[in-house]
Parts: sequence; C-alpha cells; structure tokens
Amino acid sequence: MPSQNRMFDRNQFLLGTFASNCSGGMTVTKLPERWNSSWDNNLKLAALLDDAGIDFMLPIARWIGYGGETNFHGSVLETMTWAAGLLARTREITVFATIHTAANHPVVVAKQLATIDQISGGRIGLNIVAGWNKPEYEALGLTLPDDHETRYGYAQEWFDIVRALWTRNQAFDWDGQFFKLKNVLGDPRPGVPLPIINAAGSNQGREFAVRNANFLFTPAIDLSRSTEEIAALKQQAKQVGRDVDVLTFSHVVCRPTEAEAKSYLEHSGKTHADWDAVDNLVRLQFAHAQSFPHDLLALIRDRMAAGHGGFPLTGTPEQVADGIAALHAAGFRGTTLSFVDYVEEFPYFRDNVLPLLEQRGIRIARPASVAAA
Repeated sequence: MPSQNRMFDRNQFLLGTFASNCSGGMTVTKLPERWNSSWDNNLKLAALLDDAGIDFMLPIARWIGYGGETNFHGSVLETMTWAAGLLARTREITVFATIHTAANHPVVVAKQLATIDQISGGRIGLNIVAGWNKPEYEALGLTLPDDHETRYGYAQEWFDIVRALWTRNQAFDWDGQFFKLKNVLGDPRPGVPLPIINAAGSNQGREFAVRNANFLFTPAIDLSRSTEEIAALKQQAKQVGRDVDVLTFSHVVCRPTEAEAKSYLEHSGKTHADWDAVDNLVRLQFAHAQSFPHDLLALIRDRMAAGHGGFPLTGTPEQVADGIAALHAAGFRGTTLSFVDYVEEFPYFRDNVLPLLEQRGIRIARPASVAAA
C-alpha cells in the first residue's frame, strides 16, 4: 500500500471526472448520445482514465431524478458499490464514494470504506453530503431540517464517529446528541488517510468543510470571485490549524475548431436541452442549498443545461488548456471534467489537451513504463 493517496500529491493540478454514475452525466440534454451510466460504460471510462493518469472519479449520490422528458439523473449507480467495483478493476486512480450522512449509518460507512481501502490498496475517498435535496429526503422517509445548523451538527457528529472508528484502538461507547452507541470498534481501519471532499456554500457548510475536509468542492462561476473566495477559505482553514484545498467542476466540449465546439455546445446545451429538468434542478438548488451564488441565476440556468453549472471548457485543445490554466491560476487545486459522452469524447481530450497541460507545467508527464503498463 502506498504511503499516501495520490490526491495528496502536490506536484500537479488534479483532474478527475464527475457524475459518470448518473444518467445524463452533467448534461441535461435530450440528445440520443447523452451519457448512458451503465456499469459497462463506467468500467470502460475507468480504464481509459486510469491508463491516462487521471487522478480521480467523483460520483453523485441520487435517489430520484429531476423529471423532464429525460428524467435527468433518474438512473444512478449507488456510489459505495460503484467505487468498490471500479477500484477492484483499476491500478492507480482514486475513486470516491459520495455518502449522504442522513441515509447512511456512520458505523456501517466506516466499515465499508475500511474494506474498500483494502480492496483498492489505499485508493478510496469519501465525499460527505450533509443534505439539501428535500424530495430525496421525503423519498427515503426522512425529514430535511430547515436550518443548516442542524444539518451540519448532525454531519459533524456523524463524521466524528467515523473518524473515531478509524483512529481508536479500543472499543468505545458514544453518547451524543444524535447517536447513542455501545461497545463499537473499527477493525480493520484504513491503512492510509482517506481524502475527504465536502461541497458547501452556506457559512455553516464552509465551517464544516474547513474543519473536516481536505478538499472543498465549489462552483467556478466568476474566476475573480473565485480567487477571493479561495484565499478566504484557506485563511479560514489556517485559523483552525488546517490546510484545505479547493476543487471545482468543469464541462468540456473540445473540438478541432472553436466553431465546431460552440456549435455542439449550442446543439446539446440549448437547442436540445431538457429545460423542464433544468428548471427543476435550479429550483431545488436554490430552495434548499447555497452552493451557487444567487445573484448569478440567469447565467447559472444556461450552465445548468450544458454542464450542471460547471465551468465551461469550450473550444480547441489550446482554448480548453487555457481554461484549465485559468482555474489553476485562480487558486483551484483541481477540477473535475464532464462530457456529453465521456467514453467517446475523453480520448480526444487525452490526446490533445493533456500534452498541452504537461508543456505548461500544470500536469506531469507519466513515465513510459507506467503509461504502458
């Protein structure tokens, strides 16, 4: 087992994929070539990413879709079993499990992740979701607290238990506000620290992230705003003795010419967008979450259709590389990538964009022996 997860390697800008376990991926489109999130497709994608040296795969945990003609995210592979399966079939890539604290008992989750740690040789990560999607809570027979203090108070105790199970050598009791546990022990425990991601927009969420996560996950809507936000977040973490990095998410439409890329973006993200699903998604995000700045709603609605609100990387390989370089310059530690069809489109990105990032010193070229393995 390696001494640390590759997410903690500070030598390069991190790249991953997002939402390949969800039907439609990150594109709310009616196009027939929209992403089919079958296990076979995810396995093909994982092999492509692993061979190319991409750092991680991040899933979305969903329980009901967003409606519209396509019922966007109506078909979703559960993230813990998805991660275990992919990690058993790959060599180097980190795969995250996205876990809703309210729907998953911390003792069970701690054991599941410690098990996958052994399966993967230390390549599993945890994305903690404190909860925001009220219809999903209702679908599970749960009540979404109206206030962020209660949501994050529960999430904090939940993660405190997970962390205790991973670090304590003796069985213990737990007498908390939300959990009463007797004689629990974490055995086995992870062999290396797991990278922890948390997406947060509210003040309470940001406080939770800087106390507990290694990576805060947030949109990049306006890079000048992002630069200030990242500096403030890192200072906030420093005040509690922690070093927290910031990740974002991007949507890629990369073609040989700018005209081709813009035409396909218009085709997929506007002309054939599933606008009913987009509006359901935006309405839920703004009703129960604070992930996106509310003053940028009109821009966000268009970006929700094309890439679920992700930073647009549209154009030639040079222009896409420019966009990733701009994210790096703004202070982001890395970004996820999404495509209308990940398996079909990633190879062009791999062959034409990754070399440019290596030339610019943002990514490190893989040794030939590793790339050919």
